[in-house]
Amino acid sequence: MSDAPAGYAPSAAEVERLEAFLAERDLAGPSITLTPIGDGHANLTYLATSSGGSDDTRRVVVRRPPPPPLPPGANDVLREAGVMAAVGAAGGVPVPAVLATAEAGEVFDVPFFLMSFVEGPVVTSSAPADLTVDDRRELSFALADTLAALHSIDWRETGLHGRPEGSNQRQRSRLARLVATPAGEPPPEFADVEAWLTSNAPVESGAAIVHGDFRIGNLLLDPAFPRIAAVLDWELATVADPLVDLGYLLASWAPPGAASLTPIQELGSATSSPGFASPSTLAEHYFAARGLPEVDVSWYVALANWKLAVLYEYSRRRFDAGVGDPYYAGPEKVSALLRAARRAAGLA
Repeated sequence: MSDAPAGYAPSAAEVERLEAFLAERDLAGPSITLTPIGDGHANLTYLATSSGGSDDTRRVVVRRPPPPPLPPGANDVLREAGVMAAVGAAGGVPVPAVLATAEAGEVFDVPFFLMSFVEGPVVTSSAPADLTVDDRRELSFALADTLAALHSIDWRETGLHGRPEGSNQRQRSRLARLVATPAGEPPPEFADVEAWLTSNAPVESGAAIVHGDFRIGNLLLDPAFPRIAAVLDWELATVADPLVDLGYLLASWAPPGAASLTPIQELGSATSSPGFASPSTLAEHYFAARGLPEVDVSWYVALANWKLAVLYEYSRRRFDAGVGDPYYAGPEKVSALLRAARRAAGLA
């Protein structure tokens, strides 16, 4: 993962090339206005609105990586577009339609893709004012149902490729290298959680398309509450153990009455308000929707918090080195995520 530098905006020449790219495909009028959207800190997302002075107000969404250099394999937006197209074709999970893709050099110095604009509110630190207490509960269940529907897709029928066997340990090992010392050891503050994850890693519960960042802030709500209009941000999607997604969702869910929140919970802190289901109720509903017996997911919740701590620490170091997003500055966010990982693991 590479994070976007603060305040980055496409150049006038890039906007001009993008206008031509959109016009050739009849996706916009002769000129556009680009507006940054979303709360992501990795890939860059813009709403392109026709602004040619006519009544042409078509809107499409542009998604691209941050400017180079990028770590090998990171921010692969063309792969993200492929996953979205496959999930959309499979049905059952609402995703924006992929409209076009482009290689590096066609418009920007990086690849990008275009997708349809889906209108709808997002639950972040606040929920829509007209979302009633009953709506919030139903929305919680709709969210769990959507995740269950994603995991029920036969990934082999979608054309996607994956190697789900051993993915739990592979993911942990790959991420650990991002922050390891030159000798390959974890930083001292990570060591106890990493050792626990290694010695307690479960055999995969199954294989499914895993979103990788499935949380309430990455869902657009249908204005006719409490339906979900679209699932966004598929950049981390892969074929792996589906309980990785459930653990991440539970780790990101701000529970009712929480005294303090992790950074990922702060992004969706409205779920601590009355009406939203508790994490345990979410998990119960997810397993019921999949027709599976409920199992302990503590390892997956610990993994999610540890994984986020690794990514935040990696980005904190990039910021300290003069590149990256100031959102990651300071050690506090990493410490909060590691504390949450220890609680899930029973180490604190």
